[in-house]
Amino acid sequence: MKAVVLDTDDHYRVAELDEPTPGPGQVAVRVAYAGIQWGDTMVRAGHFAVPRPFVPGFEASGHIVAVGAGVDARRIGEAVTALTTSGACAEVVLAPAVLASGIGGMSLRTAAGLGWGAPTAYDLINTVAQVRLGESVLIHAAAGSVGTFAAQFARLAGAGRIVGVAGTADRADYAAGFGYDRILLREEFPAGLGDERPDVILDPVGGSTRTAGIERLAVHGRLVAYGNLAPYEPVLADVNDLLMQGKSLLTYNSNLLGETHPERLADSARRALGLVADGKVRVDITAEYAFEDLAIAVRRLAEGTTRGKSVLRVA
Repeated sequence: MKAVVLDTDDHYRVAELDEPTPGPGQVAVRVAYAGIQWGDTMVRAGHFAVPRPFVPGFEASGHIVAVGAGVDARRIGEAVTALTTSGACAEVVLAPAVLASGIGGMSLRTAAGLGWGAPTAYDLINTVAQVRLGESVLIHAAAGSVGTFAAQFARLAGAGRIVGVAGTADRADYAAGFGYDRILLREEFPAGLGDERPDVILDPVGGSTRTAGIERLAVHGRLVAYGNLAPYEPVLADVNDLLMQGKSLLTYNSNLLGETHPERLADSARRALGLVADGKVRVDITAEYAFEDLAIAVRRLAEGTTRGKSVLRVA
């Protein structure tokens, strides 16, 4: 099969590899599209210790072509969106059967746009922060895949006000189409909030942005940290201060959840998929790349010029 390989010289190349065989609890998916996400930039930059050469790609859509022991053989031929630990940028990828969700009549291209972003956003709003009716929500990285999903999920959860934070005016204009009540530029946070104190903040940035977010939370507010786009500088919080103000600092790691409790992640993925299928949530794929152009796609995501979701066309 053909696969994109990240080699020891940090360059991507297209190679011929043997097709993988599913083990117990796994399915093999013939890939139509691979989703491109932040984890791809982390691997490319060397922040994730993976063996080289490495076949990148953590999310795919396609059809199941083989199943391992313990998996219902009737799933062969099923159209799915799958979450993987690697290998999606190839003609065939292995995925845990529990994390390969049937998509029914949804197009494979649209299904590829869900990826890890949809269940992550669903959990941030509904499972971790538990947004309540009328609460205000502030979402950093508002124009990204998680941000655009999170704004829509927050509205469905009954949020009374949703504020986004974007890096550029162009990205702010794009994010405005997903139901935000207001968009701030990154340099305007937190001063641009005025007297506003959000009940919930979703923060994939870290560093001084996280420190400022904790300070600006409303009483009984919750800040959910789910990434570190900023340099990995430590963020210190005084638990006694949080206690006295009723504030909470929470974390969410979807990759870890997929390892420890994949059935929980799968449930959120199916719920998010259902909302997309019902037309209540919109997937916006803004860029589609050819198989050999993965390097361009990852570079653009790392540079912050990507909006919404990008996919790699494999089939």
